[in-house]
Amino acid sequence: MSETRKATPAGSAGTEDIDWEPRTGWVGWIVFASVIMIMVGSFQAFMGFIGLFQPGYYLVDRHGLAVPVDYTVWGWVHLILGVLTIAVALGMLVGQTWARVMGVILGIVLALVNITFINAYPLWITMLITLDVLVIYSLVVHGREMRSYRDEFDDVEGSLPASVRPGTSRTGAFPPLTPH
Repeated sequence: MSETRKATPAGSAGTEDIDWEPRTGWVGWIVFASVIMIMVGSFQAFMGFIGLFQPGYYLVDRHGLAVPVDYTVWGWVHLILGVLTIAVALGMLVGQTWARVMGVILGIVLALVNITFINAYPLWITMLITLDVLVIYSLVVHGREMRSYRDEFDDVEGSLPASVRPGTSRTGAFPPLTPH
């Protein structure tokens, strides 16, 4: 169900109708998914560094993997995917649609890459795949709500007087970082 409310955009004298859906508790799950993606990206990058600098750490050699490649290759793959995942998660936190789409794609790619790497560290990889599936579910089912939440916050912030908008004065939510 969608409702219509009146809103006055910043710098506008008139009103306009905005079609919006009420926010639910799933906005918190999108933030949770973003934080999980930051963690998963960090884990992937960490696994990449281990593959690059200490390949003997894993339980099997390269021939025991589903795709028998050198751990240096796996290290670079995990490192690149990890950094990319962190960047996408930061985009998701601000409600970017491109980040939500990339989050789903990356979740699928990470799950598939991790399945091929499962023999190297089974328990750890199973945990990462579970987190990937949880992120995919959160983004596909309720990803749109983060954007509507961000837009709703922007509408409220735009209607505040300049003296109390965050970052616009000493009384704002983000005071200047200069010493007194």
